[in-house]
Amino acid sequence: MSQKILLTSKEVNIILHRLACQLIEKHLDFSETILIGIQPRGTFLAERLKELLENEYKISNILLGYLDITFFRDDFRRNDKQLEANRTQIDFLVENKKVIFIDDVLYTGRSIRAALTAIQSFGRPASIELLTLIDRRFSRDLPIQPDYRGRQVDAINDEKVKVCWQEQDGEDAVYLIPTNKKQIV
Repeated sequence: MSQKILLTSKEVNIILHRLACQLIEKHLDFSETILIGIQPRGTFLAERLKELLENEYKISNILLGYLDITFFRDDFRRNDKQLEANRTQIDFLVENKKVIFIDDVLYTGRSIRAALTAIQSFGRPASIELLTLIDRRFSRDLPIQPDYRGRQVDAINDEKVKVCWQEQDGEDAVYLIPTNKKQIV
């Protein structure tokens, strides 16, 4: 299986800084803004952005939460594989706050639709924005677009975008991987 590198570690780092600067332009001091990492893989991106905002750009008191959307997905009962839920951790008020959903890859839009439903359990945000590292723009099932995107990727449906994070995978990189689905006759 041949994989193509879409982003190197250096490129991921540059994109993270750009995304952090775009967030600062729009939200300034983050006093009314909260970051919500979509479980499981959006949490790595959310943590990195929070760390950059605090350490490199000296913004304090950034609220970061994690949202599990497993049982809010419209396709969770369609899979033969038993699903394992992740942990939701939102220990602050969402009511009237500006929420920024953070996920690694925007593909069909179904995860974000599920997140929109799930966040309602925690109150009614003033607004919701979407930040994603990779936007697979030609694969959308729902009319959902990111407000902040790291890189737009034109992957066809039988290709997978894999985001690797140093904390979990030992490297920061993004790969395009063919899935090689074989038809059974």
